[in-house]
Amino acid sequence: MRRISDAPDLMGQRSEPYDLAMIEVAECTEVDEDVVAAFARLIPQLSSSSAPPSAGELTDIARSEASHLLLARDENGRIVGSMTLVVFRIPTGVRAWIEDVVVDGDARGHGVGEKLNLRALDIARSLGAKTVDLTSRPSREAANRLYQRIGFVARETNVYRRSLDD
Repeated sequence: MRRISDAPDLMGQRSEPYDLAMIEVAECTEVDEDVVAAFARLIPQLSSSSAPPSAGELTDIARSEASHLLLARDENGRIVGSMTLVVFRIPTGVRAWIEDVVVDGDARGHGVGEKLNLRALDIARSLGAKTVDLTSRPSREAANRLYQRIGFVARETNVYRRSLDD
């Protein structure tokens, strides 16, 4: 059993140890205050340029047929990670894309991200996707090692982005 212990939480207190086997990953079907608060805590750990989503925005994601908002909770019900799996049909088949993977700082390095990803792969497979894509900044070394360890392969491709602000 792997345990997470003696890791400082965001308030500088010590986290209670928890057993990774007790981490539950499930799709978010209802947005409540705990979910909103978790995203307020998690999103700044993922992006310094994006504001945490509102309750309404999270509800839109949770209700979307294409989006699967996955939450990892410890044995106390505390949300310690999240990700969004998007599955959609295009003329060449069913596509799946993983976005916005974030694991709380005190839970990193203990398999929470792996559990989230494996659950997303199971969902994508069950919905008919043959592959799942994701991107990860090179600076996220641990995340990149995880993706490779669970079978993701870097592709020879260019990723382009066009701002719609202008």
